[in-house]
Amino acid sequence: MEVKVCGMRERENILRLVSEVKPDWMGLIFYPKSQRFVADEFASQVAGVDVKKVGVFVNESLTEILKKIEMFQLSAVQLHGSETVGFVEELSQKTKAEIWKVVSVREAIDWESLRGYLPFLSKFLFDTATSEHGGSGRKFDWEILESYPFETGFFLSGGLDEGSAAEVLALAEKVPQLEGVDLNSKFEDAPGLKNIEKLKNFKIVLALPDANNQ
Repeated sequence: MEVKVCGMRERENILRLVSEVKPDWMGLIFYPKSQRFVADEFASQVAGVDVKKVGVFVNESLTEILKKIEMFQLSAVQLHGSETVGFVEELSQKTKAEIWKVVSVREAIDWESLRGYLPFLSKFLFDTATSEHGGSGRKFDWEILESYPFETGFFLSGGLDEGSAAEVLALAEKVPQLEGVDLNSKFEDAPGLKNIEKLKNFKIVLALPDANNQ
C-alpha cells in the first residue's frame, strides 16, 4: 500500500517528511485558490528533494502543466478538475510523467464516464466532492468503490486520518485495485504544515500484517 502525502510546502517540514516518514509520493498543489498553493519561487527548494513528486492541478493549461513538470521535477501529474479525455490524451503525448485523474465522489460514480481515460492514465484517485477541489477533511461512502470495474489501480483520498489505516486495508481486501492512500488535511497542524508523528503512526499501522483484522 503506497502513501502519498499531499499539500506540502514548508522546506523543513518536507525534509522531515522524507527522512522520517519516507512516503512513496509527495504532493505539491498548484491550484492558486488552495491554502496549500505552491508558487514558482519555491521550485529551487524542492526540486532536488529525494522523493517522487506529484503536481496537483485544477483545469490548468497544458503549457503551465508542462512548465511545472520541468521546474519541479514532477514524477506525476494529478488532474483535479474537469479535464476532458482529449486533454488527458494530449498531455500523455507530451510528457513521460504519470497522469492521475481525480474523481470527485458524491453519492455515486458513473463508471462508464471514466472508461475513455483509461488508455492515458496511470491511476485514478477518488476524493470527496467539494467546491474547494479537495482538502475537505470529509470521507465519502467507500462502499461505492466495491463495484470498481477496471484493472487500472487507484488511490483513496478524502478525510483519511490516523484511525483510517485498518479500514483502508479492509477495503483493499475487497478491491485489490486500491494501490495507495492520499493523506492531507487530517494530518496537519496548519495548512501546508504536516504533523510528522501522526503520519508515522499511520504508516506503522498500515504496515502491520494483521491491521485489517483489528
